[in-house]
Amino acid sequence: MSKQQFRTERDSMGELNVPADALYGAQTQRAVDNFPISGLALPSGFIRALGLVKMACAIANEKLGLLDNKIAGAIQTAATEVVTGQHDQHFPIDVFQTGSGTSTNMNANEVIAHLATKILGDTVHPNDHINMSQSSNDVIPTTIHVSACLDINEQLQPAVKHLIETLNQRIIELESTVKTGRTHLMDAMPITLGQELQVWKDQLSDNLERIEQGISRLSALPQGGTAVGTGINAHADFAKEFSKALTANSSVAFKPMKNLFVGLASQDSAVEMSGHLKTLAVTLMKMSNDLRWMNSGPLAGLGEIALPALQPGSSIMPGKVNPVIPEAVAMVCAQVVGNDTTITIAGQSGNFQLNVMLPVIAYNLLQSIELISNASRQLADKAIAGFTVNDAHIREALNRNPILVTALNRVIGYEKGAAIAKKAYAEGRSVIDVAAEMTDLSEDELKQLLDPAKLTQGGINE
Repeated sequence: MSKQQFRTERDSMGELNVPADALYGAQTQRAVDNFPISGLALPSGFIRALGLVKMACAIANEKLGLLDNKIAGAIQTAATEVVTGQHDQHFPIDVFQTGSGTSTNMNANEVIAHLATKILGDTVHPNDHINMSQSSNDVIPTTIHVSACLDINEQLQPAVKHLIETLNQRIIELESTVKTGRTHLMDAMPITLGQELQVWKDQLSDNLERIEQGISRLSALPQGGTAVGTGINAHADFAKEFSKALTANSSVAFKPMKNLFVGLASQDSAVEMSGHLKTLAVTLMKMSNDLRWMNSGPLAGLGEIALPALQPGSSIMPGKVNPVIPEAVAMVCAQVVGNDTTITIAGQSGNFQLNVMLPVIAYNLLQSIELISNASRQLADKAIAGFTVNDAHIREALNRNPILVTALNRVIGYEKGAAIAKKAYAEGRSVIDVAAEMTDLSEDELKQLLDPAKLTQGGINE
């Protein structure tokens, strides 16, 4: 094995060795040496957004007459390479680093300066040029917002909408399939399978609405606040020009925050969005658990549906097939809820003018978005789209359900109804047969009053 080659780089603290082929410099290397903690680097979506931020800063600085147009052009070209993921391997710093994310900001400054210097054929400085009008203290919070907005817009919303559309197709197919409703996991009044799925669809739609409302705040950026929120060393119009440039080069309309101090001192918008993602995870968990129960069996469980058979379910029990997609989605939901706890704790770490847990907020927020996006598509395509309904089993259970006697309350009273239900349970008979014996109602009247399909429509059945 050949010995690793190094070059010597210098920063304000002195010299040190950097891998010869690294695009980064001394400050990045110091962070790599200081934080060998988890092996987790910030995700590609964050690096992409960081490249966009640096690009937009260069455009704004050039427009405001602060940056030479040739240098600005080289920076934009170099930043574009970062945006397109060509240099992700040169962003190695651990998530668990300095709380402001200064190391990652300097990582970007050094990589882009290295690339821009080659493009221009003259020195482009990581601090003086790439970081002009900026501080890590506004760059990293801004990048959290930008990366989350882009991932939500491009991944999460389309995935959840796809799940909603898939549900809608099944709702139409199953709107007339009547089944036993359940409360407390116990038999209750009948509903249609379409009504059951409609609940999931509307929950998801409500979640999308919450997320869209959250984006209105997440798309407001603190860039221009620089070190503490005052905007020291930045042009008075920098925040406005930056947001214009970023909007022009992305799929989201960004704007400056009304109070730039807020975006540095707090991470309230990220905490809010994480809360919305947690709520979405709670919805997906409910869906997954309902699917698992409905699929349970096939002989000793509810056995109402059969999820697609995707893989062998046991290394020892031949023929066993498990609900693997709902199980995977449920684990995703657990992870997202855990991520929200981390983000909530991190959001509380805004000490005076700066939050000092920014990298871990970025990592967990983007992971939650990615996990829910992927899980939603799998749930749609490999569980909901393809499950089959065991109509005969559903009808059998429905016809034997004594709780149907609830529909007779107005005619015979609660006490008589309870006596009929108890007898039907005890003797394993249908409620119609028992009610015919214990009331003066005719068989035709009972069939009319106890028609399960009519009972799913609510109101008074006469």
